[in-house]
Amino acid sequence: MKKMKKIYTLLLFLFFHNYFCQSQPPEGDDGSKVEVIKMAYITHELNLTPQEAQNFWPVYNNYVNEIKQARNQYPNDEVAFEKKVVGIKERYQGNFKKVLGNNSQRVNKVYTTDKQFNNALNNELKNRQQKKQNFQQPQQKQIQPQQPHKNENKPANNNNNNNIKRGSGNAKKPHPPF
Repeated sequence: MKKMKKIYTLLLFLFFHNYFCQSQPPEGDDGSKVEVIKMAYITHELNLTPQEAQNFWPVYNNYVNEIKQARNQYPNDEVAFEKKVVGIKERYQGNFKKVLGNNSQRVNKVYTTDKQFNNALNNELKNRQQKKQNFQQPQQKQIQPQQPHKNENKPANNNNNNNIKRGSGNAKKPHPPF
């Protein structure tokens, strides 16, 4: 069964290879790489057959485009944006059911898988930005100030045994300065 999934995934990539080659943006743009990875991830998570994938991706791409349009329409109003997204999801639920065999669990998995991928992508981008910032900032060695010795605040005697406790018989050696 795993071998069949691998074959289906390979066929899917071969099928969409022409689509991605023609629609790739100029080199240096990682957007197309992300789209390919997202496509593979969703295909794997939904266990799409080649026939389902052929019908699924145009519907999914339209869904994503409408979400992007909603974001552009409400860039500063998160509540209005979320309301719009809920409406889009409700509208596309029927379209996804047609493609995925009227299976509500798989339709819901479309939405959860999309969200999981986007969260993972955002976390990866944050980690890369943080690593980039850490790399760009010079590494400064942090020097911890030394804690004063217990007896340093006492007035110094003229003899060399300043740090020796007197009277108890227990002599302490002075700590080294490092």
